[in-house]
Amino acid sequence: MRALGVDLGTVRIGLAVSDPSKLIASPHGTLAAGDAAAADWHQRIAAEIARVAAELAADTVVIGLPRALSGNETSGAASARRVAVALREASDVDVHLWDERLSSVEAERILIGAGERRRKRRGAVDRVAAAIILQSWLSANASH
Repeated sequence: MRALGVDLGTVRIGLAVSDPSKLIASPHGTLAAGDAAAADWHQRIAAEIARVAAELAADTVVIGLPRALSGNETSGAASARRVAVALREASDVDVHLWDERLSSVEAERILIGAGERRRKRRGAVDRVAAAIILQSWLSANASH
C-alpha cells in the first residue's frame, strides 16, 4: 500500500504519493481548494482526498499541520484538524497530521534551483510541498 501526502492550501491542495514500500514520496497533483468558507468545505475536501487515496491504493494519508517558526499552530491548523477528522469519518485510511513548517518555502527553493519559471512554479509548489511533508513523515516512520 501507498501513503498520500496532503498540503492544504486556500487556492490549491497539493498531493504527493509514496512508492508501494513507503520509502520515497513524489509529487502527484493538485485539487482545487474551492470556497474554504463554505460550511461543508472540510467534508467535501475529505471526500476528494478519500477518493484519490482509493484510486492510488493508499492506506495512509499524511496532512500537513501548519505551524509558525515558534512551533505554535497557525490559523490553518484548525482547518487541517477538521479535514483530518472528516477524512477519518469518511474512509478507513490511517490519517496523520504532520508538521509542515517551511515546506512551501523549501518547495519554492527547490523549484527555483531547478530553473522553473514563476508561472510554472505557482502550480508546482503545492504538490512539491506535499511531497516534502510526506517524505518527512516517511523518513520519521520508516519502520511502518
